Amino acid sequence: MADNKHYNAKLGKFGEDEVAAFLIGRGHTVLERNWRSGHLEIDLITEAADGIHFVEVKSRKTGEDILPEESIGSTKIKRIAAAAGRYLKMKNIEEECHFDAASVVFNGFGADVRYIPDAYIPMFV
Repeated sequence: MADNKHYNAKLGKFGEDEVAAFLIGRGHTVLERNWRSGHLEIDLITEAADGIHFVEVKSRKTGEDILPEESIGSTKIKRIAAAAGRYLKMKNIEEECHFDAASVVFNGFGADVRYIPDAYIPMFV
């Protein structure tokens, strides 16, 4: 089990690296990676001409039945919204916010990045 956890963490880091490079190539500036506040976390926080982007990254290897972005459920969305609220308050940011998803599927030849801007709109409570 420990080996699987280590493998998943490594795969996740590679996925975040791929997405960060992808977004930088499209004009984003990476502000934070794996930003944490208590038990809440946001994989990537970027800034682009249209505002701040909170990006949830999901990574998988080829052959898995579910697409990575399909594993972002309502509980995860609520946690990301709570973390985003804390981040914005802490940094005193008042910009347009976007909640994006990115999936990375690793195959034998590299990585296939799928970026979904404004993938969901969380409800702030």
